[in-house]
Amino acid sequence: MTPLKKLEEEVSTWPGISIHPPRFGGKEFCFDSAEVGHMHTGGIVDIPFPRSVRDALLGEGLAEEHRGVPNSGWTTFHVRSEEDLKRALWLMRLSYLRYALKVTTDPQRQFEQESEHLHLSPQFKSLLEPFVPKTANYVATEPLSA
Repeated sequence: MTPLKKLEEEVSTWPGISIHPPRFGGKEFCFDSAEVGHMHTGGIVDIPFPRSVRDALLGEGLAEEHRGVPNSGWTTFHVRSEEDLKRALWLMRLSYLRYALKVTTDPQRQFEQESEHLHLSPQFKSLLEPFVPKTANYVATEPLSA
Protein backbone atom coordinates (compact mmCIF):
# COMPACT_ATOMS: atom_id res chain seq x y z
CA MET A 1 0.00 0.00 0.00
CA THR A 2 1.38 3.44 -0.91
CA PRO A 3 2.03 6.09 1.74
CA LEU A 4 -0.79 8.25 0.30
CA LYS A 5 -3.25 5.36 0.50
CA LYS A 6 -2.16 4.77 4.11
CA LEU A 7 -2.67 8.49 4.83
CA GLU A 8 -6.19 8.33 3.41
CA GLU A 9 -7.01 5.17 5.33
CA GLU A 10 -5.78 6.59 8.66
CA VAL A 11 -7.36 10.05 8.38
CA SER A 12 -10.67 8.57 7.26
CA THR A 13 -10.94 6.72 10.61
CA TRP A 14 -10.85 9.92 12.68
CA PRO A 15 -14.26 10.81 14.16
CA GLY A 16 -16.11 13.46 12.18
CA ILE A 17 -13.97 13.17 9.03
CA SER A 18 -15.56 12.89 5.61
CA ILE A 19 -13.75 12.57 2.28
CA HIS A 20 -14.66 14.55 -0.84
CA PRO A 21 -13.12 15.11 -4.27
CA PRO A 22 -11.39 18.53 -4.35
CA ARG A 23 -11.38 20.82 -7.38
CA PHE A 24 -7.97 19.66 -8.62
CA GLY A 25 -8.21 15.89 -8.10
CA GLY A 26 -7.13 13.77 -5.16
CA LYS A 27 -8.98 13.62 -1.84
CA GLU A 28 -10.20 16.35 0.51
CA PHE A 29 -10.64 15.63 4.23
CA CYS A 30 -13.30 17.65 6.03
CA PHE A 31 -14.47 17.94 9.62
CA ASP A 32 -18.08 18.97 9.24
CA SER A 33 -17.74 21.71 6.59
CA ALA A 34 -14.16 22.72 7.49
CA GLU A 35 -11.32 21.40 5.39
CA VAL A 36 -8.61 19.69 7.45
CA GLY A 37 -6.43 19.19 4.37
CA HIS A 38 -6.27 17.51 0.99
CA MET A 39 -3.91 15.33 -0.98
CA HIS A 40 -3.07 15.29 -4.64
CA THR A 41 -1.89 12.35 -6.68
CA GLY A 42 1.87 12.41 -6.77
CA GLY A 43 2.32 12.79 -3.02
CA ILE A 44 1.50 16.45 -2.37
CA VAL A 45 -0.51 17.14 0.78
CA ASP A 46 -1.89 20.65 1.43
CA ILE A 47 -3.01 21.54 4.94
CA PRO A 48 -4.52 24.80 6.28
CA PHE A 49 -3.52 26.30 9.61
CA PRO A 50 -3.94 29.60 11.41
CA ARG A 51 -1.19 31.89 10.15
CA SER A 52 0.75 31.76 13.45
CA VAL A 53 0.86 27.94 13.38
CA ARG A 54 1.79 27.94 9.70
CA ASP A 55 4.65 30.38 10.34
CA ALA A 56 5.97 28.18 13.17
CA LEU A 57 5.76 25.07 10.99
CA LEU A 58 7.71 26.80 8.23
CA GLY A 59 10.23 28.14 10.73
CA GLU A 60 10.85 24.64 12.11
CA GLY A 61 11.11 23.15 8.61
CA LEU A 62 8.10 20.91 9.27
CA ALA A 63 6.19 22.02 6.16
CA GLU A 64 6.64 24.23 3.10
CA GLU A 65 4.80 27.30 1.85
CA HIS A 66 1.84 26.42 -0.30
CA ARG A 67 2.89 26.98 -3.89
CA GLY A 68 -0.42 28.48 -5.02
CA VAL A 69 -1.21 30.71 -2.04
CA PRO A 70 2.11 31.35 -0.27
CA ASN A 71 0.85 34.31 1.78
CA SER A 72 -1.90 32.38 3.53
CA GLY A 73 -2.17 29.80 6.29
CA TRP A 74 -1.86 26.94 3.79
CA THR A 75 1.14 24.61 3.91
CA THR A 76 2.42 21.92 1.57
CA PHE A 77 4.12 18.68 2.43
CA HIS A 78 5.48 16.01 0.07
CA VAL A 79 4.86 12.37 0.98
CA ARG A 80 7.43 10.10 -0.62
CA SER A 81 8.26 7.59 2.12
CA GLU A 82 7.03 5.97 5.31
CA GLU A 83 8.89 8.63 7.33
CA ASP A 84 7.10 11.36 5.33
CA LEU A 85 3.81 9.58 6.03
CA LYS A 86 4.39 9.97 9.77
CA ARG A 87 4.96 13.73 9.37
CA ALA A 88 1.93 14.10 7.09
CA LEU A 89 -0.27 12.34 9.64
CA TRP A 90 1.12 14.59 12.39
CA LEU A 91 0.35 17.71 10.33
CA MET A 92 -3.15 16.49 9.45
CA ARG A 93 -3.87 15.65 13.09
CA LEU A 94 -2.68 19.11 14.11
CA SER A 95 -5.14 20.66 11.65
CA TYR A 96 -7.91 18.26 12.72
CA LEU A 97 -7.42 19.07 16.38
CA ARG A 98 -8.63 22.67 16.05
CA TYR A 99 -12.04 21.47 14.88
CA ALA A 100 -12.36 18.30 16.94
CA LEU A 101 -11.81 20.17 20.21
CA LYS A 102 -14.95 22.20 19.53
CA VAL A 103 -17.17 19.14 19.92
CA THR A 104 -15.60 17.15 22.73
CA THR A 105 -17.11 17.12 26.22
CA ASP A 106 -13.82 18.05 27.92
CA PRO A 107 -11.77 20.15 25.48
CA GLN A 108 -8.93 20.93 27.90
CA ARG A 109 -8.39 17.30 28.88
CA GLN A 110 -8.58 16.22 25.22
CA PHE A 111 -6.09 18.93 24.27
CA GLU A 112 -3.65 17.70 26.89
CA GLN A 113 -4.03 14.09 25.71
CA GLU A 114 -3.60 15.04 22.05
CA SER A 115 -0.63 17.29 22.87
CA GLU A 116 1.07 14.38 24.59
CA HIS A 117 0.22 11.95 21.81
CA LEU A 118 1.55 14.38 19.16
CA HIS A 119 4.58 15.30 21.31
CA LEU A 120 3.78 18.99 20.87
CA SER A 121 6.51 21.40 21.84
CA PRO A 122 5.63 24.21 24.27
CA GLN A 123 5.64 26.56 21.26
CA PHE A 124 2.97 24.59 19.37
CA LYS A 125 0.91 24.03 22.51
CA SER A 126 0.82 27.77 23.15
CA LEU A 127 -0.12 28.47 19.52
CA LEU A 128 -3.00 26.00 19.66
CA GLU A 129 -4.27 26.81 23.15
CA PRO A 130 -6.46 29.71 21.95
CA PHE A 131 -8.47 27.14 19.96
CA VAL A 132 -9.38 25.13 23.06
CA PRO A 133 -12.96 26.05 24.03
CA LYS A 134 -13.62 26.73 27.69
CA THR A 135 -16.65 24.44 27.40
CA ALA A 136 -17.87 22.10 24.66
CA ASN A 137 -20.46 23.38 22.20
CA TYR A 138 -22.27 20.04 22.24
CA VAL A 139 -21.63 16.48 23.28
CA ALA A 140 -19.60 14.44 20.81
CA THR A 141 -21.05 11.10 19.82
CA GLU A 142 -17.62 9.52 19.44
CA PRO A 143 -14.35 10.02 21.32
CA LEU A 144 -11.53 11.79 19.45
CA SER A 145 -8.97 9.07 19.84
CA ALA A 146 -8.44 7.10 16.71
